Amino acid sequence: MNCCQTSSSHWVFPTIILCLFGFFSMMKPSEPFVVPYLAGPDKNISLSVITKDIFPVWTYSYLVLLFPVFVLTDYVRYKPVIVLQGVSFIITWLLLLFGQGVMCMQVVEFFYGMVTATEVAYYAYIYSVVSPEHYQRVSSYCRSVTLVAYTAASVLAQLLVSLAHLSYFYLYVISLVSVSIAFIFSLFLPMPKKSMFFHTKPNKEAPQKLPREDAVLGETQKDHKGLGNQLSSPKPSNVALRVFMQWFQDLKECYSSKHLFYWSLWWAFSTAGFNQVLNYVQILWDFKAPSQSSTIYNGAVEALATFGGAIAAFTVGYVKVNWDLLGELALGIFSAADAGSLFLMHFTTNIWVCYASLLIFKSSYMLLITIAAFQIAVHLSMERYALVFGINTFIALVIQTIMTVTVVDDRGLGLPVSIQFLVYGSYFSVIAGIFLMRSFYTIYSAKCRKNKCSPATDQNPHESGDSIPDVSTVTQV
Repeated sequence: MNCCQTSSSHWVFPTIILCLFGFFSMMKPSEPFVVPYLAGPDKNISLSVITKDIFPVWTYSYLVLLFPVFVLTDYVRYKPVIVLQGVSFIITWLLLLFGQGVMCMQVVEFFYGMVTATEVAYYAYIYSVVSPEHYQRVSSYCRSVTLVAYTAASVLAQLLVSLAHLSYFYLYVISLVSVSIAFIFSLFLPMPKKSMFFHTKPNKEAPQKLPREDAVLGETQKDHKGLGNQLSSPKPSNVALRVFMQWFQDLKECYSSKHLFYWSLWWAFSTAGFNQVLNYVQILWDFKAPSQSSTIYNGAVEALATFGGAIAAFTVGYVKVNWDLLGELALGIFSAADAGSLFLMHFTTNIWVCYASLLIFKSSYMLLITIAAFQIAVHLSMERYALVFGINTFIALVIQTIMTVTVVDDRGLGLPVSIQFLVYGSYFSVIAGIFLMRSFYTIYSAKCRKNKCSPATDQNPHESGDSIPDVSTVTQV
């Protein structure tokens, strides 16, 4: 008991350090001006080479690194991976500042793939050093501080470029200083004594379980202990094998729910498209309004888009909607809005319309991904949510890689950037069509069940594919 009280009273220090790391790691004013910098006199690389030879390396590296880093993060208990992320930040910006040539920029993209793959440690670390009653507050702090930092960096970058006429090179100097400070803060993080999977505490302490905010989560905790007992009963000698067995069983149970399956499906496909659009939107802007001969406002647009996305995500908490019934309709409608904004980017010749389209696109996605995360998390324990999040992200990267090879890479179609956005708009149109049809079916089925309740329906309420089974339980063999 005393041990629990001590750990609970020491949540402030690691939270402050983690927030400082998050702030300085996202305080990079160079981000909105990556393409103008690479295409400008500093690097003098053509848009075609940036599109087809440099940027795809990030996607491929992220895909290759994600799963091993996900496993390693839990095994080494988070902090070493956060430190690795800090080192990767520094290497990336050093090469951006002083490296030359296409091959060097490809190495940059590899290390940036390492940066994004190791982000999982930042968000998972806090659950290993903070008691469950502080989870919600600390998670809010960590996510908010990165959002504030990215917005502030984008505004600062635009002011320095537009008003002070500062060279892009110095934006990268400021970014290098910022990520170096983040690395220093990462060294002061306390080393966790436990993790979600490989280094768990005995059940009597139950340190990593979620607060019992509702009955579903309470049942999740009980059943997850049951799962641990089931899996530990054969006692495989290999700890890793035991953990992988647990993961397989958990994922099988999670995706057996059609409700969670369809939300995860949208998550994976939309995240793939979202990442692809953000990866290449600066190239489209430079194609519509060349940075060497036009006044560009990338920083202001990125700041507004991030702020708009934050407002959209914030409003979700205050909207009272039956997401079980109308959630898929929202997915379809806002995915259609995403598709429309991408079509607008393709057909317009006005850079301001392109800017406005990104605001719509990013705000719609941030709104929906917040809803999707909540819909998935509310039915799962923290461990299962981490697994589902990891698998959804991995599937999204596989889809994005297929998209990159097919649409962008010269080994595929090698399409010009403007035509690419026509493809991306069509991609989101298909997503919108699938979920609109699915939502109409769900609403129609619910209406039929309401108007015609048969005894069979009353006896077996989970027979419909649209019902939400308790995915937190484990099938008894």
